[in-house]
Parts: sequence; structure tokens; C-alpha cells
Amino acid sequence: MTDKKYPTPINIILHKKSRTLEIEFDNQENMTLPCAMLRAASPSAEMRHGISPDGIDYSSVNILSIEPVGNYAIKPVFSDGHRTGIFSWRMLYDLGKKG
Repeated sequence: MTDKKYPTPINIILHKKSRTLEIEFDNQENMTLPCAMLRAASPSAEMRHGISPDGIDYSSVNILSIEPVGNYAIKPVFSDGHRTGIFSWRMLYDLGKKG
């Protein structure tokens, strides 16, 4: 089975004031993802294993910085101290499509 080719970001802009991450993909699509949504969707081990309780309000969480992870992902550093989630290009694209 062949995996679908996902678009690659060509520009990522963090808008701290509006708490959003703007991503321009190589297929001409632009998406704006709220930092709160990214924090809630974190693919980190802690989140996957249920250490963080459900129902947490992340509405005031911002991204302080973004670290690249190879050629395939980013690792945001969130204002609540969370920094272990790695967001692949595919995950970011899928989150943007879900809106």
C-alpha cells in the first residue's frame, strides 16, 4: 500500500499576539492553527498515555518558540511548560484540514 504524499510547509509564522501558527504549504494551501488546539492535540507520550487529564482549558496557552525536528516536523515550546510534542508535517496538515 502506498502512503499518500502530504504537503510540506514552506513557511511557518508564529503569531504570538493572536496565539496562532500560520503555515503555508507547498501545494499553495495556507492554514492558521490556534496554539490552544495544537496544545490539546499534542502527540507527546504524556498525552498519549493519559498523564494529562481530559477537559483542561488550553485557551490561554501560547507557543513561545518552535524547534525544527529534522526535515519532517516541529517541536513547539508551549507557555505552560509543555515541550515534548513533535508535530509532523502530516499531522499539521491534517489538523489544519479538520479546522
